[in-house]
Amino acid sequence: MASGHTATREKHRRELRVWDLPTRLFHWALVAAVAVAILSAELGVLAVHMLAGETVLIFVLFRLVWGVVGSQTARFAEFVKGPGAIRDYLKRSRAGGEAAFTLGHNPLGALMVVALLLVLLVQAGSGLFTSDDILVDGPLVPLVSGATVALLSSLHRLLANGIFVLIGLHVAAVFFYLLVRKDNLIRPMLTGRKLLPTRLAATEPRRAPAALALAVLAASAGLVFLMLRAAG
Repeated sequence: MASGHTATREKHRRELRVWDLPTRLFHWALVAAVAVAILSAELGVLAVHMLAGETVLIFVLFRLVWGVVGSQTARFAEFVKGPGAIRDYLKRSRAGGEAAFTLGHNPLGALMVVALLLVLLVQAGSGLFTSDDILVDGPLVPLVSGATVALLSSLHRLLANGIFVLIGLHVAAVFFYLLVRKDNLIRPMLTGRKLLPTRLAATEPRRAPAALALAVLAASAGLVFLMLRAAG
């Protein structure tokens, strides 16, 4: 019986390409880089931890720029809204049904995206100036004072707990939408396609060229490389 209801719902929906390939690759590559950074820190493999942190920094810089020049659904201007839009979305969510669907990130999801990017940016950036006062120094430690190193090292350790909290909230929200709202957020981030109600007026979002994404990624990697070279 449940499968029959599911089939009926599927008949009244259409697929639309929502997420471009660069955005999807960024998402899963960042997940992998953060996982490696966390695991290597727990295991004390600090050389791998630093490399993973530098990779996270490259990906976050890429996403910040892609959020300005990238495809329509990836742009911050498209999904980062003010308090009024958030209240309206919450009202539509309580009503349920088609009114709660959004093409890309919903206004609440936008808050999580921005929070994660900013926290990861500060975490990866502070890691460059972090020291354990015993064996391992971040690559940019020689450029700043001991007081600055101590401050950023404390911030780096403190934010690690905040990242765990944000990741937990993010995963919980994804499963809430999947199980309660019946809105699968995982599948579109894998395939790029999202099922939308047929009566929902929506057109396929504009896409930025893949060559632009490669240029942004190369520029982000080049910037991090130049920062690392600054310490000699």
